[in-house]
Amino acid sequence: MSNTSTLSRRSFVAGALATAAAIAAAGAAGNVALADQKVYDSDAQGARDGGEMKWYITNPVAIEPFGAEENQGVQVMNCTYDTLTDYDWEKGEIVPLACESYESNDDATQFTFHLKKDLTFHNGKPVTAADYKYSWERICKPDFKPQPSSLAYKLNMIKGAKEMQAGQATEMEGIECPDDYTLVVNLTQPFSDFDGQVADYATAAVPAGSTDDEASFQSFRTHPVGNGPFKVDDNGWVDSQYVRVVRNDAYTGEKPHLDAITFVVYKDDQTAWTEFQAGNLDFTLLPSGQFTAAEATYGKADKDGYVANPGHQTLDGEETSIYYLIINNNDPVMSNKDLRIAMSYAINRQAICDTVLQGTKAPASDILAPGIPGHAENGWDNCPAEGDKDKAGEYFDKAGYPLNGQGRRDLTITLSTNNTTDNNNIMSMIQADLDACGVTASINTMEWAAYIDALQGGDYQCGRLGWTVQVPAPYMVLQPLFYTGSGDNNSQYTNPDFDKLIDEAGAITDQDERVKKYQEADRKLSDDFPVVPLFYYRHTYVASQRVNNLFLDARGYARMQRTWLSA
Repeated sequence: MSNTSTLSRRSFVAGALATAAAIAAAGAAGNVALADQKVYDSDAQGARDGGEMKWYITNPVAIEPFGAEENQGVQVMNCTYDTLTDYDWEKGEIVPLACESYESNDDATQFTFHLKKDLTFHNGKPVTAADYKYSWERICKPDFKPQPSSLAYKLNMIKGAKEMQAGQATEMEGIECPDDYTLVVNLTQPFSDFDGQVADYATAAVPAGSTDDEASFQSFRTHPVGNGPFKVDDNGWVDSQYVRVVRNDAYTGEKPHLDAITFVVYKDDQTAWTEFQAGNLDFTLLPSGQFTAAEATYGKADKDGYVANPGHQTLDGEETSIYYLIINNNDPVMSNKDLRIAMSYAINRQAICDTVLQGTKAPASDILAPGIPGHAENGWDNCPAEGDKDKAGEYFDKAGYPLNGQGRRDLTITLSTNNTTDNNNIMSMIQADLDACGVTASINTMEWAAYIDALQGGDYQCGRLGWTVQVPAPYMVLQPLFYTGSGDNNSQYTNPDFDKLIDEAGAITDQDERVKKYQEADRKLSDDFPVVPLFYYRHTYVASQRVNNLFLDARGYARMQRTWLSA
């Protein structure tokens, strides 16, 4: 998921990320999890009900499953929708959420989910198997108005999904609803990671019939009906201003302490930081250059930077996320692999981490972040932390761009980015690194929604993107970003050999062997070098003095039921 994921299901004590990485590199399972410790306690001393929290986001693309493609909107959905399954960061395993239990057959071609019988939508309607069938089929409709979903690829493993997308079928034959609370999903081939796939918010249920025409869809996108512990208030999503969610008193799971959360939209993180310092926000992303000062002022968060409490408010926990230079492989200039490698050698990742990012990110040498099984240090060649200008020059020459008599190369590259302080500063340093190699680069800055549109439309040359996963599994990175035809494959990379490795990995039921096959696919990517890994993420957030028990997991999402506010 743009940032704007089953695994043996236990291995990592928070803070020991290097250990998890070593295990994963050896081919065994390794997850980010706060194993063997309780991250937060709903019965903590002094916990109180009530109050409204104010949380900074940029203007989202969508706040309902049809458009669940970026982390700003999903931050809202994280409160308003329960997916079929979820990843438990304390246990280090996938667990049922909207279902009571689930099982698969021996070869992982069929999954059966037993839905909770007391779970209802925010309109009071019970959540049934038919709602999932409706929800998944609307994502696959090729004639959906005003436009089809870009997320249909996430359901391609279900029988009939591709046929429906091609207009050859009106429903997905692989979905069976033998009764209201049993959902049977038949797949086109073995896929052992499907229980993690349904933790993705794109697969959450909406009420059947809720978006049958364009008018109802437009209403639903601003006033969505979910099934989670919070619900969107009557004002709905006020575009470019806020989304307010209120406690769902009919929720039968763990109920929130908070009365409400207002996700306040600001144009950039610097504005949000100013509002936070003025006491108008309870939670914000920290802008470039402010982390060290914020930690000194507000204190480091508990549980290795994952849990915010008064006096321990600055979060810097490690994330299972990657920040990378996305490259349009269909661009006539950027289709040159030697040029892409040259750019990687030109960039001094360590300098950016030390200066712009104040040590809050680490140089990346693999598209799989630490904590995701299959990660390997230096898994991708040609990604030196401090860069190598001499090697960059060799590859620029090899790509057909030698230095002229003025010490410049006949090459101009446009670097696109969404508008945040960090992203702008990172792109400026990359611009300077390229300039030092004789390459001219310009920077094109856009608002988030427009930037996503540009990436999806192929209307860019080179940009930046972060990617986070719902469940820490290699499939959740490799398939959406690089599989041919995937809706999130905005680099337009395609290689049948890579696709074959992904298909083969999904068919392996033994986890350790499956991870090894995914590592082969990762290695194939390294050979083709379609994008440039830059950094591994850490949290760079701060909560206000009145926030208690806020656990921000390695995806950057918070289950808000146990968070409470001081009086």
